[in-house]
Amino acid sequence: MHPFPTLFPLLLLLVTPSLPLALSTSPDHFFKPSSPLLSSSPAPAPAPAPAPESEPKEYFELTHPLPSDRLTPSCVLQAINHSFANTINKPPYSTPYYPPLDCPPPWSHVTLEFHVKSKGDQYDRISALWLGGSELLRTSTAEPSEHGIFWNVRKDITKYSSLLVQNYLKFTLMLENIVNDIYTGVYHVNVTLYFYKDNAVEVPLAFKNQNLIAPVLQLPLFGDKSMYDPPADLIIPISAPDSSRGYWFIIESELDVKFDKVRVPLNTRKVVLELYVSFHGNDEFWYSNPSNSYIRMNNLSTPRGNGAFREVFVTIDGKLVGSEMPFPVIFTGGINPLFWEPVVAIGAFNLPSYDFDLTPFLGMLLDGKDHVFSIGVTDGIGYWLVDANLHVWLDTASTVVEAKNVVNICPASQISRSEQYQSLDGSFEIKAEKFTRLEGWVKSSSGNLTTSITQEVRLRSSIRFRKNGTYKAVKQNIKVRREAKVLNDMGGLVSRVIVRGRYPLKVITWTLPGTKNDTYILVTNVTHAVNERIRIGKLSSHVNNKQVSNGWMEVKDHSVLSGEVMTNQTYVCRDEFGCYVRTVAALNGTLIEDDSAILCPSVKDTVGGFLSELLYSPDSRATGIQLYDKECDPGLHVTYSKLCQQEASANVMQIDNWLWFASGFQAATFPVKHNNNRGAGMAALNLTRRHPYMPTDFMVAWRRFIASLCGSEE
Repeated sequence: MHPFPTLFPLLLLLVTPSLPLALSTSPDHFFKPSSPLLSSSPAPAPAPAPAPESEPKEYFELTHPLPSDRLTPSCVLQAINHSFANTINKPPYSTPYYPPLDCPPPWSHVTLEFHVKSKGDQYDRISALWLGGSELLRTSTAEPSEHGIFWNVRKDITKYSSLLVQNYLKFTLMLENIVNDIYTGVYHVNVTLYFYKDNAVEVPLAFKNQNLIAPVLQLPLFGDKSMYDPPADLIIPISAPDSSRGYWFIIESELDVKFDKVRVPLNTRKVVLELYVSFHGNDEFWYSNPSNSYIRMNNLSTPRGNGAFREVFVTIDGKLVGSEMPFPVIFTGGINPLFWEPVVAIGAFNLPSYDFDLTPFLGMLLDGKDHVFSIGVTDGIGYWLVDANLHVWLDTASTVVEAKNVVNICPASQISRSEQYQSLDGSFEIKAEKFTRLEGWVKSSSGNLTTSITQEVRLRSSIRFRKNGTYKAVKQNIKVRREAKVLNDMGGLVSRVIVRGRYPLKVITWTLPGTKNDTYILVTNVTHAVNERIRIGKLSSHVNNKQVSNGWMEVKDHSVLSGEVMTNQTYVCRDEFGCYVRTVAALNGTLIEDDSAILCPSVKDTVGGFLSELLYSPDSRATGIQLYDKECDPGLHVTYSKLCQQEASANVMQIDNWLWFASGFQAATFPVKHNNNRGAGMAALNLTRRHPYMPTDFMVAWRRFIASLCGSEE
């Protein structure tokens, strides 16, 4: 495998006339065929062919270990073993479920393992698993290869214990797939449940083996899951009545609001709605959709419009009780499918669910009547898959509970939009804010408790088109602060949870002519992250999960012909019990770094961290000088660290949004445009020579790149 990006396809563009390729449908969804559809074009220095693979490759999503990973299960239940071939437009697979006889409840933990293997050519697919109509897992598949791939998804499903203790329920698994002469990949799925009877004995961090990977962390990803401890007494599905296409609702437009009727038991003391969401079709990349006016004025045929704001909302009897701006999960065929091999995007294998504490609304639910729970998507277009689980906690010491809603401030989001464009070039800005305050008291055998919830959400979104619409930069940032308090009848604090989250996303696509008339080259960059801080009483935890992917691919229709990519990701989580960090780097589908520890070192002591330090250092931004002219787009820059400035002084070029991997075309032209950058490049070259954490092959690749960038010889 070639150790660094081959610049030939990009250099070829220097002599290829530019074409006005509009990005109204970019980013997009692509397919990786095992057999190349395009013969190799002659190149001055062709990359060596990758070594043939014989063993199936493991794919994974970077996350933290589960608490149960350190335990031995009391019993194991094989729930599903089924192959999904040509299942399009067919009912989901169903099978009976019975609790294990050899380890009856209660259980301290229950873990779901979702194992998949596939071989051949196939698009990625969406899938969901339900038990008794309540969803346990929303997931998507990876795109397989001719040698085969496999992956495991492990999820703590202890909060669904009230379902797992029941007999005569059915597991339902939906995975619509197409198998024909072109798409040959069959997905073989095994679902296994692990039941645990005992809690682990926590070992102090100081006495832990430093080679251990699984720490004693109990951190969630995406929000606070402490509201499910202990698990609910009852779970009521809010889902489609006809399961012939799965239990999820299919939402086709902003006017398409789905509903289900629910009657809550009269002795309910607490209720939480858990919402599952995924977006597909014309809204798969909703965060990059331009305005309808832009589409009309440019006579574009794309159905991907309605702008770049979406919000999933929940109402009870027509009254708005909660909403969520969903995390933009990228499936394995999205934007550049070469990015997601073998490390998939954040949330792709285990999509997040969203929690709404509806306890303040019990006053309107405890009347013994049916109530209409509705789910919709603001500005949504086809199509969204949504459903919900209503987790209900009962007062077992009484038959009737009193409740009243005291404060209900839950308005629609305040949205401001601005746009400015001329022909295919332009910019679009969206700002959205929402403040929610809910309060209600519940009088049960536990006393008179008041639940107070406040939430602030802010969204900032921008889309910029340049170069006759062929260059598109998407930025989105969602910030959330949520506080939930429970007070007794004397005003004393019973519990308090504060969640602060930030979810930034940046997607850049640049469409260029391909090596043949019916192909094009797509230069791509994706940066996204989950950054959450959770405080429960005096305890706190922090999760920081960041992924940066860069590269290019040559495409015919929606098939990837060739390309080179790199993905770096660092996952760090900390709480009072310890710390866990894992850093991975993948180059052209091969892991070149995979380090994990239960002690958190400095992030810069890793290859991925080193590149981030070198290319994205805030200090270098503050003191560097941006050098670009009209031909060098401000969105395509290479950033040098401040160390380079010691030798290069004011000649340091700072380029803001682009890693070296995706900047091959622009980098190849820099020595011509800027002949004063040699010193900066040589400083970076010297830096890599002495960096102790850089693997030899990667160091060579980096040195070659810097040398080519600076027009220097090693």
